Amino acid sequence: MDKILAHILVVDDDEGIRSLVKKYLNENNFLVTTAKSAEDANEKIKIIDFDIIILDIMMPGKSGLQFIQENKNKLSAPVILLTAKGTADERITGLEIGADDYLPKPFEPKELVLRIKNILKKTKDENLKKIVKFSNVEIDLNKLIIFKNEKEFKINNTEKIILEKMINNPGKTFSRIEISKLINLDKERSVDVIITRLRKKIEIDPKSPKFLQTLRGSGYVLWIE
Repeated sequence: MDKILAHILVVDDDEGIRSLVKKYLNENNFLVTTAKSAEDANEKIKIIDFDIIILDIMMPGKSGLQFIQENKNKLSAPVILLTAKGTADERITGLEIGADDYLPKPFEPKELVLRIKNILKKTKDENLKKIVKFSNVEIDLNKLIIFKNEKEFKINNTEKIILEKMINNPGKTFSRIEISKLINLDKERSVDVIITRLRKKIEIDPKSPKFLQTLRGSGYVLWIE
């Protein structure tokens, strides 16, 4: 049996489209759940963590755009909008409020599969950037955990924001002002406290840091390469 590539929620009031998309995606090793309305989809996302949501814009009751707006703080799955021709404004609005891609109706099922695979690859690449290993340290920004010498250290959201910025800009020096703006701190000196706390979780010897270093007069830099 071939490996399931992803679990996809297909939301469309047209039963024919739901059936066609489900059949084609099943043939391409995707697990598919369907919903006939935004209200139906709301119930599905409460119990299942989907990898991608394929969402029709124009539906009776709540539209696809309303579904995105109401769930934008809950949805972790990328969204592909299915749109009717001539609804450019709705497509733009959808992308502005959080959709990842769109596909005008009628569409080729092969193109839908290609777009799904592209989004999955992008999501995988982004997640890999959030798990970084160097020396005897592993930083997992998804789980908010640092592993060091078989010990586990929790990190909070503020520490995550700083680490994520530094990890994505290796070797770049960040001033106290830059970091304080990044995490909305009024007092620059509070940055020193956070950096000291992070060093205890990352460094073998926090008093003589090897990775999270201070550049006197400039700021802080993370050396992980």
